[in-house]
Order: sequence, then C-alpha cells, then structure tokens
Amino acid sequence: MYIKEFSEGLRISENLLVTQVIKGISNSGQSYLTIGLQDKSGRIDGKIWDINEHDFNLFQTGEVLNIVADVLDYRGTLQLKVLSVRPLTIGQYNLEDLTIASKIPLETLKERLDEFIDGIKDEDIHKLVRALIDRHYDKFVVYPAASRNHHEYVSGLLEHTLSMANLAKMIASNYDDIDEDLLIGGVLLHDMGKTIELSGPIATKYTTAGKLIGHISLMSAEVLKMAEELGIEGEVPVLLTHMVLSHHGKMEFGSPVIPMIKEAIILSMIDDLDAKIKMVEKAMDETEIGGFSQRLWAFDNNVLYRPLKRK
Repeated sequence: MYIKEFSEGLRISENLLVTQVIKGISNSGQSYLTIGLQDKSGRIDGKIWDINEHDFNLFQTGEVLNIVADVLDYRGTLQLKVLSVRPLTIGQYNLEDLTIASKIPLETLKERLDEFIDGIKDEDIHKLVRALIDRHYDKFVVYPAASRNHHEYVSGLLEHTLSMANLAKMIASNYDDIDEDLLIGGVLLHDMGKTIELSGPIATKYTTAGKLIGHISLMSAEVLKMAEELGIEGEVPVLLTHMVLSHHGKMEFGSPVIPMIKEAIILSMIDDLDAKIKMVEKAMDETEIGGFSQRLWAFDNNVLYRPLKRK
C-alpha cells in the first residue's frame, strides 16, 4: 500500500524513505521525534513518542525503514503514530517505489531542453547557456527544484525550468521588444545553482555551500566564470548574471538586486507563477472534491477550495 492510499484508522506495515528528522520536547517534558516519510506516491509525517538515544540514531535522513504505524487524523491532516521500525538494507526494497519523480518521461524532458538551447540564436547567449548546462548536465536533469514546497522530486528542477521556458516563449510572442534569446537563456540558467545548493534527488537537503552562499549567488558566480573562460565580453554576461541575481523579484525574498530589465521582470514573475501553480496542484491532489485544503503559507496562510466536478 502506498502513502496516497492511507486512511484514518489503518494500521500499516510499509517500507518508507526517511526524508526529515526533527527532535522535540512535549509540554510534559516527553521527548519525541517528528519524521518525514516518503514513497513514490507522496509524503507523510510520523510521530514517535518517548524516544531514547537508540531511537534517535535509528532515524537518519536517507535511510529506508519498514514502518509499523497507526494512521491518525490530526487537525485534518493524516499522520502516522509509529509503533515499531526495522532497518532495511539495499536489496530489501526497490528504490523506484520510494522516490517521487516527474510525471513527464526524462527522455522527453531532455529533448525539450535541447530544443530550447538550439533555439537561442544569439551566439554569445547560446555558447554560455550550452557550456553551463553541459557542465552541470548530469545533476541538472535529475535534481529536484527544492527540498520541499514545489517540484520537490526527481527531475523537478528540469520540469520547472522547461515549464517556465514554455511560458517565456508565449509571453515573448505576445509582446513587442522582448529579447527572447535573453529571456530563454535567463530561464534556463536561473535555478541551475540548485545543483550545488542541494544534495541530490534522494532525501534532499542543503549542502554547506547551499546554506552559506545559496543558489542565486552560486550561479551568478558560475555565469561570470564561464564567460571569462569562453572569452565572452560585453553586456551579455552582465545581463544574464542580473537575471539570475534578481529572479526572486525582491530583496526580502532573497534576491541581492531587484529586476531592472524587462526580461528579468518577466523571469521573476513566471518563476513565481510556475512555482505557485505547482503548489496549488499539490494541495488539490491532497484535498477531497468539494473540500478545503490545509492552510498554505505561500498564499498568506489561506485555504483553497477544490470545486465539484462539472458534467
């Protein structure tokens, strides 16, 4: 049985991947663990009460465990009350059953990526984008776009990037005086720093460089370094670096500078749009038809409604 099939009142015994471990103390002074658990259908939190040091050492991010637990409803959200666990070794589980991946086949995503790169006509932008993607390709095509929140699955980074490229192309065709090559180039590069910021597609966490520097600053340095290696001078490296640095839209959202060219403004808007649409899709998948979602921090902590199906 997969997580998506869990319902209140069930007792389950399933192999699950540990994605997060948080130690806490209850109001009564009791130690407990909150653990994030995952299979290919989704994620769920589990609680383990009255833990000891052995229990804490058993639960490590990236470990696969056989979990025996009761499924409970806590404030409208399913969670597990963990009763017992058994560590598993490689060969006792199938990793494909435990990893969430893009619904779009990887080969299709790779083909679309090549199409967008090949479609860039400006020689300097094309050379820079191709060289940077080639350098990070193996990670770029399989990494998630985040550890949580949106596109947080295998090849999620590539899916997010290509979805944005599709939007960028439509916007460029709808308005005058937009530099499509610059816009597409900025889209393809904007989040590539996450291949350095994040640990990988399995039990994703932040690297030391990710925590201390962040994907925006990491990628801006990569763009300028590659431009120097390729001997590309002039405004192109500066404009692409600006798009990377400003793509969160506001300084309070993590961008060192705000967007100051048309293409950078569009990039920041479609980045926010694509991420939020994916959050809505995820919330609706977890909400009954005719019901309301959990509160979503990205939407001012409001709930969303899933409408009834129409004939």
